[in-house]
Amino acid sequence: MNPHFLAMALSLAITLPALADTLACPDPATAVQVATCPSEEELKHTFIGYCSDNARMYARDTDTCTRYENYRRLKNVALWESQDGAFQAYVSCDLPAGALKTLKPAAIAVTRQGKLTRLACSYPEGIVFTHRSRAQCKVQGDGNCAADPAACKADCD
Repeated sequence: MNPHFLAMALSLAITLPALADTLACPDPATAVQVATCPSEEELKHTFIGYCSDNARMYARDTDTCTRYENYRRLKNVALWESQDGAFQAYVSCDLPAGALKTLKPAAIAVTRQGKLTRLACSYPEGIVFTHRSRAQCKVQGDGNCAADPAACKADCD
Protein backbone atom coordinates (compact mmCIF):
# COMPACT_ATOMS: atom_id res chain seq x y z
CA MET A 1 0.00 0.00 0.00
CA ASN A 2 1.18 3.52 -0.76
CA PRO A 3 2.60 5.08 2.46
CA HIS A 4 1.32 8.56 1.44
CA PHE A 5 -2.19 7.22 0.98
CA LEU A 6 -2.02 5.48 4.38
CA ALA A 7 -0.81 8.67 6.11
CA MET A 8 -3.60 10.71 4.49
CA ALA A 9 -6.25 8.14 5.45
CA LEU A 10 -5.04 8.10 9.06
CA SER A 11 -5.00 11.90 9.30
CA LEU A 12 -8.56 12.08 7.95
CA ALA A 13 -9.74 9.45 10.44
CA ILE A 14 -8.22 11.46 13.29
CA THR A 15 -9.67 14.82 12.24
CA LEU A 16 -13.18 13.72 11.22
CA PRO A 17 -15.75 14.02 14.00
CA ALA A 18 -17.36 10.83 15.21
CA LEU A 19 -20.80 10.22 13.83
CA ALA A 20 -23.65 10.55 16.31
CA ASP A 21 -25.59 7.42 17.13
CA THR A 22 -29.24 7.42 18.14
CA LEU A 23 -30.21 4.78 20.68
CA ALA A 24 -33.84 3.86 21.25
CA CYS A 25 -35.19 2.03 24.28
CA PRO A 26 -35.48 -1.67 23.48
CA ASP A 27 -38.70 -3.55 22.97
CA PRO A 28 -38.99 -5.95 25.93
CA ALA A 29 -41.08 -8.30 23.80
CA THR A 30 -37.88 -9.24 21.94
CA ALA A 31 -35.64 -9.37 25.04
CA VAL A 32 -33.84 -12.61 25.85
CA GLN A 33 -33.29 -14.12 29.30
CA VAL A 34 -29.54 -14.80 29.59
CA ALA A 35 -29.34 -16.06 33.17
CA THR A 36 -31.50 -18.52 35.05
CA CYS A 37 -33.65 -17.66 38.02
CA PRO A 38 -32.26 -18.76 41.39
CA SER A 39 -33.91 -21.73 43.04
CA GLU A 40 -35.69 -21.34 46.35
CA GLU A 41 -32.86 -23.32 47.99
CA GLU A 42 -30.24 -20.95 46.55
CA LEU A 43 -32.19 -17.92 47.78
CA LYS A 44 -32.50 -19.33 51.29
CA HIS A 45 -28.80 -20.21 51.38
CA THR A 46 -27.65 -16.78 50.14
CA PHE A 47 -30.11 -15.04 52.49
CA ILE A 48 -28.22 -16.51 55.44
CA GLY A 49 -24.82 -15.41 54.11
CA TYR A 50 -25.91 -11.99 52.82
CA CYS A 51 -27.94 -11.01 55.86
CA SER A 52 -25.53 -12.36 58.48
CA ASP A 53 -22.79 -9.94 57.32
CA ASN A 54 -22.20 -7.59 60.27
CA ALA A 55 -21.38 -4.70 57.93
CA ARG A 56 -24.96 -4.91 56.65
CA MET A 57 -26.18 -3.72 60.09
CA TYR A 58 -24.41 -0.41 59.56
CA ALA A 59 -25.50 0.11 55.96
CA ARG A 60 -28.33 2.38 54.91
CA ASP A 61 -30.41 -0.60 53.76
CA THR A 62 -32.42 -1.45 56.86
CA ASP A 63 -35.27 -3.31 55.14
CA THR A 64 -33.78 -6.09 53.00
CA CYS A 65 -32.72 -8.41 55.80
CA THR A 66 -35.60 -7.85 58.21
CA ARG A 67 -37.62 -10.64 56.54
CA TYR A 68 -36.82 -13.38 54.04
CA GLU A 69 -39.65 -12.14 51.80
CA ASN A 70 -37.94 -8.73 51.47
CA TYR A 71 -34.64 -10.38 50.54
CA ARG A 72 -36.37 -12.71 48.08
CA ARG A 73 -38.11 -9.80 46.35
CA LEU A 74 -34.73 -8.10 45.87
CA LYS A 75 -32.67 -11.13 44.83
CA ASN A 76 -35.13 -13.33 42.91
CA VAL A 77 -34.14 -11.82 39.57
CA ALA A 78 -32.56 -12.93 36.30
CA LEU A 79 -30.49 -11.01 33.76
CA TRP A 80 -32.20 -10.18 30.48
CA GLU A 81 -30.74 -8.48 27.39
CA SER A 82 -32.24 -6.60 24.51
CA GLN A 83 -32.27 -8.51 21.25
CA ASP A 84 -29.05 -6.79 20.10
CA GLY A 85 -27.37 -7.21 23.52
CA ALA A 86 -26.89 -3.45 23.98
CA PHE A 87 -29.25 -3.10 26.98
CA GLN A 88 -29.47 -5.24 30.12
CA ALA A 89 -32.07 -5.52 32.88
CA TYR A 90 -32.59 -7.57 36.01
CA VAL A 91 -36.18 -8.80 35.83
CA SER A 92 -38.10 -10.35 38.70
CA CYS A 93 -38.54 -14.09 38.34
CA ASP A 94 -41.99 -13.62 39.89
CA LEU A 95 -43.15 -11.62 36.86
CA PRO A 96 -45.77 -13.67 35.00
CA ALA A 97 -44.62 -15.35 31.79
CA GLY A 98 -45.24 -13.14 28.80
CA ALA A 99 -45.57 -9.94 30.86
CA LEU A 100 -42.57 -8.37 29.10
CA LYS A 101 -44.36 -8.63 25.76
CA THR A 102 -46.88 -5.96 26.73
CA LEU A 103 -44.53 -3.42 28.34
CA LYS A 104 -43.66 -0.14 26.63
CA PRO A 105 -41.00 2.35 27.79
CA ALA A 106 -42.26 5.18 29.98
CA ALA A 107 -39.09 7.24 30.49
CA ILE A 108 -35.46 7.54 29.48
CA ALA A 109 -32.64 9.17 31.46
CA VAL A 110 -28.91 9.71 31.11
CA THR A 111 -26.49 9.88 34.03
CA ARG A 112 -22.71 9.90 34.29
CA GLN A 113 -20.91 7.34 36.44
CA GLY A 114 -17.25 8.29 36.37
CA LYS A 115 -16.16 8.00 32.75
CA LEU A 116 -19.22 5.98 31.76
CA THR A 117 -22.60 7.16 30.58
CA ARG A 118 -25.59 5.21 31.87
CA LEU A 119 -28.65 5.31 29.64
CA ALA A 120 -31.67 3.97 31.56
CA CYS A 121 -35.00 3.06 29.97
CA SER A 122 -37.78 2.69 32.55
CA TYR A 123 -40.80 0.44 32.06
CA PRO A 124 -43.81 -0.46 34.24
CA GLU A 125 -43.30 -3.14 36.91
CA GLY A 126 -40.08 -1.37 38.00
CA ILE A 127 -38.09 -2.75 35.06
CA VAL A 128 -35.11 -0.71 33.86
CA PHE A 129 -33.10 -1.66 30.77
CA THR A 130 -29.65 -0.05 30.96
CA HIS A 131 -26.99 0.70 28.36
CA ARG A 132 -23.49 1.73 29.45
CA SER A 133 -21.04 3.49 27.16
CA ARG A 134 -18.07 5.85 27.15
CA ALA A 135 -19.93 8.03 24.63
CA GLN A 136 -21.61 11.27 25.66
CA CYS A 137 -25.40 10.89 25.40
CA LYS A 138 -28.28 13.35 25.54
CA VAL A 139 -31.95 12.43 25.81
CA GLN A 140 -34.19 13.62 23.00
CA GLY A 141 -36.98 15.70 24.53
CA ASP A 142 -37.75 15.72 28.24
CA GLY A 143 -37.29 12.00 28.84
CA ASN A 144 -40.95 11.26 29.50
CA CYS A 145 -42.26 9.05 26.73
CA ALA A 146 -45.18 7.11 28.20
CA ALA A 147 -47.53 8.80 25.72
CA ASP A 148 -45.20 8.01 22.77
CA PRO A 149 -42.87 5.06 23.47
CA ALA A 150 -41.14 5.58 20.12
CA ALA A 151 -39.87 8.92 21.48
CA CYS A 152 -37.67 7.18 24.09
CA LYS A 153 -34.39 7.98 22.35
CA ALA A 154 -30.99 9.47 23.09
CA ASP A 155 -28.27 10.82 20.83
CA CYS A 156 -24.78 9.59 21.65
CA ASP A 157 -21.43 10.68 20.20
